[in-house]
Amino acid sequence: MMYDSHGTPRVTATEAHRLLRDAGAVLVDVREPDEFRAGHAPGAHHVPLSRIATADLPDTGPLVLICRSGNRSRQAAALLAARGVAAVDVIGGMRDWAVQGLPVEGAHGTVI
Repeated sequence: MMYDSHGTPRVTATEAHRLLRDAGAVLVDVREPDEFRAGHAPGAHHVPLSRIATADLPDTGPLVLICRSGNRSRQAAALLAARGVAAVDVIGGMRDWAVQGLPVEGAHGTVI
């Protein structure tokens, strides 16, 4: 795990996948609805960045935040930290997730 200059924890896509699989982490996709529909990680909860500060988030495990490239998820992690909610963001976002060959679901639930 790495940390950005503000102390926000960050993980790679493969580390995030391992957290989801082995540590019961919960993936939260903070992209806009059209981006989410175009392809997302299976089981991801969709909460756009614009709603993250006030959203009721899953509390069943550690939160892993993802967006397209890692910028919005880093912002979301900082907003959640201000609320006292621990979360990590995925460096490189869905772009790196897909490059690593991790599963991606399309709009109809099929793996693409």
